[in-house]
Amino acid sequence: MKKIAIYPGSFDPVTNGHIDIAERGLKLFDKIIVAILHNPVKDFLFTVEERVEMLESSFKDYPDITVETFDGLLVDYAASRKSTAILRGMRAVSDFEYEFQLALMNRRLRREVQTVFLMTGLRWIFTSSSIIKEAARFGGDITGMVPPVVNKKLKEKFGFIS
Repeated sequence: MKKIAIYPGSFDPVTNGHIDIAERGLKLFDKIIVAILHNPVKDFLFTVEERVEMLESSFKDYPDITVETFDGLLVDYAASRKSTAILRGMRAVSDFEYEFQLALMNRRLRREVQTVFLMTGLRWIFTSSSIIKEAARFGGDITGMVPPVVNKKLKEKFGFIS
């Protein structure tokens, strides 16, 4: 039986830190499903469709990584995809408390779904989608921090290229 992990997130936008977690996750799992939650309450820079497009482009060379969207509870989605693992990345101690609470709630809701944490690689420890967007908004050079497709889309979004 294939070991499938769900790697959830907003990925607004995907960063090289996200890519790193997914690549390393493939060393533990046979398949990774990168999953974007439909959340109409939250404001995003990119639409769900744009985020799917950027993720699919970023993972085009990884046949064992797929990109999907979902609604509802993550653990229910994981069960529907025959996954018993949720893959999460942590950059710093500040991520731990929130991620720990989520993992405990998910375990309470579905005991068969485990949460697996991977520490972000040192070169990505400072990288977050929010920080990337802030730098890009003011014309900062984010080359090497995000996949090339994301760099281009951010420049377009903020009017640095048309």
